[in-house]
Amino acid sequence: MESLVTQLHELRTEHRKLDDQIIELSSNSYVDQLLIQRLKKRKLWLKDMIVRIESKIIPDLDA
Repeated sequence: MESLVTQLHELRTEHRKLDDQIIELSSNSYVDQLLIQRLKKRKLWLKDMIVRIESKIIPDLDA
């Protein structure tokens, strides 16, 4: 469980860094669209992993 929490923290940190990087690249006059697209795909993958880990940590409640 503790390793999942650590992994979750690392994924969230990387997700935030990618977000900052995408914003910075988008603000430049020369924009590498392919790079931005790859970063966004990585960011989506990270978000999926975050959701999976969160669902393992916080089990579904059957009401």
